[in-house]
Amino acid sequence: MSSTVSTSRGILPPTRVGTYESPERGPTGSFNQLEPEMNDNDETELLSVSWNQDYGCFAAGTSHGFRIYNCDPFKETFRRDLKSGGFKIVEMLFRCNILALVGGGANAQYPPNKVVIWDDHQSRCIGEFAFRSDVRAVKLRQDRIVVVLEHKIYVYNFMDLKLLHQIETLANPRGLCCLSHHSNTSVLVCPGLQRGHVRIEHFGLNMTKLINAHDSHIACFTITMDGLLLATASAKGTLIRIFNTMDGTRLQEVRRGVDRAEIYGITLSPNVQWLATSSDKGTVHIFRLRVRVIGEDSYANSSGPQAPQLDHQNSSTSLDSLISSNSGANPSSSLSFMRGVLPKYFSSEWSFARFHLPEDTQFIAAFGSQNTVIIVGMDGSFYRCSFDPVNGGDMLQQEHIRFLRTDSRPR
Repeated sequence: MSSTVSTSRGILPPTRVGTYESPERGPTGSFNQLEPEMNDNDETELLSVSWNQDYGCFAAGTSHGFRIYNCDPFKETFRRDLKSGGFKIVEMLFRCNILALVGGGANAQYPPNKVVIWDDHQSRCIGEFAFRSDVRAVKLRQDRIVVVLEHKIYVYNFMDLKLLHQIETLANPRGLCCLSHHSNTSVLVCPGLQRGHVRIEHFGLNMTKLINAHDSHIACFTITMDGLLLATASAKGTLIRIFNTMDGTRLQEVRRGVDRAEIYGITLSPNVQWLATSSDKGTVHIFRLRVRVIGEDSYANSSGPQAPQLDHQNSSTSLDSLISSNSGANPSSSLSFMRGVLPKYFSSEWSFARFHLPEDTQFIAAFGSQNTVIIVGMDGSFYRCSFDPVNGGDMLQQEHIRFLRTDSRPR
């Protein structure tokens, strides 16, 4: 095994710790003992931004520590500023005080091949994972820690840090991986071993599903909180496809555009009514979803031996049985009646709302409350935009906040 694990005694379940609502802004606890506070005049570089699991907060990893921001209302709720050493990965666990940290930036004290599980409630490290190669991503849920390397994924039990699973993947430099977060489902999604393939692990059902999602390499994907729906995009960046993770059925396909684009992020609304995507074209697109999963309640009540029966319940050769008739539809070409004759994009479903951003900056989007989209960028910008769920069109900017002054560019 290419990892080593160390842990300190008394790891508490994540649900028992406090929340990030402290007004403190300076360093405290063990980090303060290791590193004195940085000078306010020191230049801070933004290394990463990432949402927490319910999109109510986001974390910013900087060249001098990390910061936590609340989205509604927008405010900085916590920060740790260090004199030397920053973090390229800051993974939150909802709003609790447990974070996964991976070092990054110039002259980082914390190496990029080590994951630190930090409990800020106790102001101490409660576990470390060291690997032979750089860590690409870390994902957390209340019972699991998932560490993503370029060619392998490790799944650990949160309570005792014991290794549970090892998964081989195709080269995965972006650290693509998703976890479900409902207590009654345990789903992990990652790249497969072949180009364009996605691997889905239903750990609770002891079932693995492989989906041939695209012809080219997978660039981005996301799942619903229960892990039953999957949205994917390829390196071409023109199409987003939605799948049922139980049987691999393709439920819907929408088109971001015709030109090749790098997809920065895909997100699904909590009510599974909308899908948003951002790309290097400087546009956030909103699409209507018209899919639903049959047998969702059965998953919650099923045990491992019943998995084959559940798989049969969710299987369908008819797309209509998985499409809701009252969810509306995305705009499509007026030439869609000639589908099968004209090129495919003439019959595609297009976004019904969009928001324009600077093209040279990486942005990730999520859904807020009451038909709003929240957007965070690597230029240190936070946007809140509203969209018309009936008529669509361009989204209206409600709020623009510069949370960090930086000249950093996408990494």
